[in-house]
Amino acid sequence: MKDIETREDLEHLLSEFYKVATKDSEIGHHFVDLDLGSHLPVIVDFWEKMLFGKQKYFGNPLAVHKVLHEKSPLTLRHFQRWIKIFGEKVDENFSGEIAEAAKLRAKMIGHALNQRLNSPTNFTDHVQITK
Repeated sequence: MKDIETREDLEHLLSEFYKVATKDSEIGHHFVDLDLGSHLPVIVDFWEKMLFGKQKYFGNPLAVHKVLHEKSPLTLRHFQRWIKIFGEKVDENFSGEIAEAAKLRAKMIGHALNQRLNSPTNFTDHVQITK
């Protein structure tokens, strides 16, 4: 199998991911309102930035996930399932250094989002500026 090399590769990977994720019994409900036609180009831009350094994505993933979290809480289990499906789709379609980097980035992103959305205290709520 070839490595992830192009935007088209990312489009294929993410299309395959969403085919599973949107129907998944654990996380599918988070995608009910998703307009995949509009979302796919944005998420491909995000992954192009993450994996290839292309400055096409300027959004805020945390803000997007906060909105989802308010509708239906995103738990650690949900992030773990997202990571598992994503990793499986990478492994089914690609092999190589960038494919491995994509799986690692997904784990890091899932962990970071989970920490920010589910931490018992928000760090910025407790920062005090002292002289």
